Amino acid sequence: MNEWLKKLIEQIKNLWGKWSVTQKIILVSIAGVALLAMVLIIIFSAAPSMVPLIGTPITEDTDLSKIVMVLDEEGVEYRITPENMIYVGDDKTAKRIRAILIREDLIPARIDPWAIFDVERWTLTDFERDVNLQRAITKNLEQHILALDDIDAVSVTLVVPKRELFVEDQKPVTASVIITPKPGSDISKNRKKIEGIVRIINFAVAGLQDENIVITDQNGIQLNIFEEWEGVDRIEVARREIKTKKNLEQQYKNEILKAMRSIFGQDRVQILKLDINLDMSKKTISTEEHFPITMREDNPRTPFDEKEVVPSITLSREVREEHFEGTGFNPEGPPGQEGQTPPAYKDLSNLVGKYDQSSMIQNEVVNIKNIIEERSPWNIARITVGIAIDGLWRKKYDEKGWLIINLDGSIEREYIEVSDENLSKAEALIKDAIGYSRERGDSVTVEHIQFDRSTQFALEDAEIRHQKQLRRTLLSIIIGLGAIFFAAIIYRLISREMERRRRLKEEELARQHQAMREAALRRAEEEGVEVELSVEERARLEMQENAINMAREHPEDVAQLIRTWLIEE
Repeated sequence: MNEWLKKLIEQIKNLWGKWSVTQKIILVSIAGVALLAMVLIIIFSAAPSMVPLIGTPITEDTDLSKIVMVLDEEGVEYRITPENMIYVGDDKTAKRIRAILIREDLIPARIDPWAIFDVERWTLTDFERDVNLQRAITKNLEQHILALDDIDAVSVTLVVPKRELFVEDQKPVTASVIITPKPGSDISKNRKKIEGIVRIINFAVAGLQDENIVITDQNGIQLNIFEEWEGVDRIEVARREIKTKKNLEQQYKNEILKAMRSIFGQDRVQILKLDINLDMSKKTISTEEHFPITMREDNPRTPFDEKEVVPSITLSREVREEHFEGTGFNPEGPPGQEGQTPPAYKDLSNLVGKYDQSSMIQNEVVNIKNIIEERSPWNIARITVGIAIDGLWRKKYDEKGWLIINLDGSIEREYIEVSDENLSKAEALIKDAIGYSRERGDSVTVEHIQFDRSTQFALEDAEIRHQKQLRRTLLSIIIGLGAIFFAAIIYRLISREMERRRRLKEEELARQHQAMREAALRRAEEEGVEVELSVEERARLEMQENAINMAREHPEDVAQLIRTWLIEE
């Protein structure tokens, strides 16, 4: 071991001697930094752990500076992390500083309001608890309202009076809310959104009534005065009723037109007026129905009905009877004086009479069914329909199937009216389609009226005239082209005939010259005179001899060639 240590020291000395001054300085610096880091780690690990003052980072610089100022005034050691978390020495110090922050209302707005109740101390009074609770509710309520899309800023003030012994002395809980709407928001004119904010406040604060809530905008205009919205609500309700009426009328129109136009034609049916009177009043009808009591149910297994019912069941019965027999009671006056009995009744005195009276009170119970019926949002009060049906226009044709055209170029037409039977059938169909009710006062009128079709007929006549003019133009063009073609053919024939005659004449002249030349050559040969031929004549003679030889050797090819020449000519 000693030898190994000696070798290691020897190697370190050799390396140290080989290094330059710069390398030695770098090595010493690294060793010093490592030693310092180890010392710091030991110091901080031995130091007591710190606790967070507030469980969440503080994002606002102003809130952070206010809390730091309180810590400095109280002389508390603290540490702030890069994430803006504040740490203090121990839990006791953290509780004391949190209580001070709550008292001074320095808890940041972004902190959960209910988190402050996790911190308790022995010196906290009931009043401070109530104030802290009110602040927490206020901040939580502000966060709820600020979470709405239409709110840019909000300020809530709650007044919770002290609880009194007697109810008549108790003052109500009140709330004042100031909201700043976002640009482009309609919350100031939207009653439903304001009612939603009122409901949020009402459910967030116990004992708070709607009449004790005041909501204003940043300009001080109160928004929750719903009495002023009644006129707007009536206008909105009327607008919806009119829209419902128009939609229902349009639905009826579409159904009637679709059915009638499929029967009479697309352009022969028109609805002049369709009016539906709607009853928009909300009605609730309560009825009471009495029905018999079933004593025995029917047995479904038997073929006969065994059901027994009675109109009612006796719930209680009281019977009273009175019987009397003897003389009646005759009133007399004071002793020694005559009574006040009328003379007519004196004759009846001391007579024996008999009196009987009986009465019975019987309470019966029956089955009762209470029916509460609520009508639909609207009910049709009356329907009025007026429909006009046009007759049928037909074009006239002659015996050959051609359209009959008048002298002015228009088409001759005839009009066929709608029969009364078809009008009655159409009226019956429309009545069934709309649910006609005479008791409701509905009215359906279907009449035959001739529609004005002058524009349609003018377009059709113009189209006929145009087609007729087009046919004439095309016929003229065809005749002209035919004449030109015929003239071209005649000219071609005449040209060919003249060319043929000219060619025949030239050939005849050529034959004559050739015959004369040949005759001259023969005479010269007979006379023994040498004649010198020109190059052209020699070529012609050679061509002639070649043609004669070809005709002799290949007569079919020559005949085909001649036919081709004749066809081309």
